[in-house]
Amino acid sequence: MANSHDDTIRDTVRTGYAKIAESGSLNAAEGSDCGCGPGGCCGGSDADTLAKAVGYDAAELANLPDGANMGLSCGNPTALASLQSGERVVDLGSGGGFDCFLAGPKVGAKGQVIGVDMTAEMVTKARRNTTTYRERSGLDNVEFRLGEIEHLPLADSSVDVVISNCVINLSPNKSQVWKEIARVLAPGGRAAVSDLALLKPLPEAVVGMVEALVGCIAGAELIEATRANIEAAGLTVEALEPKLEYVATMDKWQDPMYQQIAAALPEGETLAEYVTSLNITTRKDQASCF
Repeated sequence: MANSHDDTIRDTVRTGYAKIAESGSLNAAEGSDCGCGPGGCCGGSDADTLAKAVGYDAAELANLPDGANMGLSCGNPTALASLQSGERVVDLGSGGGFDCFLAGPKVGAKGQVIGVDMTAEMVTKARRNTTTYRERSGLDNVEFRLGEIEHLPLADSSVDVVISNCVINLSPNKSQVWKEIARVLAPGGRAAVSDLALLKPLPEAVVGMVEALVGCIAGAELIEATRANIEAAGLTVEALEPKLEYVATMDKWQDPMYQQIAAALPEGETLAEYVTSLNITTRKDQASCF
């Protein structure tokens, strides 16, 4: 039976990210009701500057199809995953194809990368970008599928690696997402996720703000809740590494949406006291079967 609250959250996120896909960037989407500020799912500088700040290589970025990087990152899961030639990878919430197009050359011609996104406009954008990717890389190993990360359009035990970049926090049912990750991973497979998480509970005034929801803040959960969801799905937590500097830099960003969120915090407090970027690495046991 469908949960109407979950559906409302999902529709809000889908609408916001459809506008980002159509505009081509978070900067262009600012001023709409999508609730996102420029440069990163929580606001910031231009997309390439943000990507470099969270660990992406300038040479890799320069070779991407135009518009693939829309500044939606809070980490670098393609590096975190240590991808190998021949591996089959799925990217949850693949957007315009940013991490997929970076993962493709890492897994090579014998590997495969599948991007899954629930926003039709993002899937369309990514599929258009695939032509440029093929021309520049000489590879035909990336595809995109429309679907929700709570119900992945993939067979059981069919991928070696799951990656995701600042997306799981947007899901209204995170425990189900981790169960799906466990289902589609082959025994011995791994997940590498960059996401936002809470250091302590957010004030109710922030939780209720649409800007915070689509901006990846209100949907974030406590780090220990993330651990509990992963373990409940039958996966082994290898590392939960907070990257405090990512959110701390938001204090320097003059984004109206971020300022509105910051104004809702108790006097004297900053968002960095509540929210962190979190690098998550997990593994599925060799004996597991789903």
